[in-house]
Amino acid sequence: MPSRPTPLTIPLAAGATTSGLLDVPAGAQACYVFAHGAGAGMHHAFMAAMADGLARRGIATLRFQFPYMEQGSRRPDVPSVAQAAVRAAVEEAARQLPTLPLFAGGKSYGGRMTSQAQAAQPLTGVTGIVFVGFPLHPAGKPSVERAEHLADVALPMLFLQGTRDELAELGLIRQTTARLGRRATLHVAEGADHAFHVLVRSGRNDAQVREELLDTMAQWMLG
Repeated sequence: MPSRPTPLTIPLAAGATTSGLLDVPAGAQACYVFAHGAGAGMHHAFMAAMADGLARRGIATLRFQFPYMEQGSRRPDVPSVAQAAVRAAVEEAARQLPTLPLFAGGKSYGGRMTSQAQAAQPLTGVTGIVFVGFPLHPAGKPSVERAEHLADVALPMLFLQGTRDELAELGLIRQTTARLGRRATLHVAEGADHAFHVLVRSGRNDAQVREELLDTMAQWMLG
């Protein structure tokens, strides 16, 4: 059964701290350091639902706030600050759960900051990265520049992408993951947008899409 998340204080540089939530189910088999997207923090309903779903599948999560979100700002941190926060959260997860295989990544911006951190300097102990909607380009401006750093990520990567994602044109995501070769696994959620929302006419609901994502994540991490 999922446990109630434990609040944490995660140390950052120069004596600063940020908040975290550690969710460890009984018999956990792995831990996912789960970074939030640019527009919503670790308490967002999607983040909470995903953490709960992973717990039901035997995967612990450490959610955390990027410094700007902790400070109540709407302007995302510059990459160096965000990457340092990712690194601090990974180190905290390793301290808390030293015997579990460790994965990292996140929703949109959080996933991209995680892979940028890994490309700059390997995240200690991390064995794979999971992108819950990689933000390949701004809406309406197809490009692959944001993926260039992935060539320097020497880890297995799982990409969860929706077919209606305005921040990741499907053809470009397919090209990007194909270039990464065996390191990259792409899972496409039919009809989902960047928030993994589906239209009523699709014949299924958002909760069903989340279950699809969660099953895919768990199989990839634990398989």
